[in-house]
Amino acid sequence: MKTENTVWHSHIVSKQERAQLKGQKPCLLWYTGLSGSGKSTIANAVEDLLFQQKRHTYLLDGDNVRHGLNGDLGFSDEERVENIRRISEVSKLFVDSGLIVSTAFISPFQADRDMARTMLEQGEFIEVFIDTPIEVCEQRDPKGLYKMARDGKIKDFTGIDSAYEAPQNPEIHIKNDELSIKECAKQIVGYLQNNQYI
Repeated sequence: MKTENTVWHSHIVSKQERAQLKGQKPCLLWYTGLSGSGKSTIANAVEDLLFQQKRHTYLLDGDNVRHGLNGDLGFSDEERVENIRRISEVSKLFVDSGLIVSTAFISPFQADRDMARTMLEQGEFIEVFIDTPIEVCEQRDPKGLYKMARDGKIKDFTGIDSAYEAPQNPEIHIKNDELSIKECAKQIVGYLQNNQYI
């Protein structure tokens, strides 16, 4: 819902000028995958590589955002949609600042990821599918969430009793059970280099 009686205020300094100052093309790396797939770990490794190259970045992690901005949301389908809507809006602002932004969210629904894509300009949204079999995610289970979901202690858990819609045409497809974290990160940074974001 739009707030009434508000007008968008244009800035004197443009997104292009902010990006030029930083020497990079701003974009949003949207990491999606099951819980335990390695989204946050890989996103952190990518940010570290970019930082070493003196790139300007920011990482928005799903759990961290739920501590503040989205702390009032649960995990029903409706609340998941609102969670992604809010983070999409924040990401858009960060991209406008000229940053290379990463978001690490399960974001299980294709429609929500498509909505996030439409908020940005052509080429700014980069879907990164961290494709890890659920069996591997359950073996890792760093937070013990799969066990709690299997035991009925957590409801609406993605991959167990809530759907995960895998991306059909992601810009970057990472088979995380076949590569090391470092190899995954290098593949993503390589995409950014090959497509002249950095």
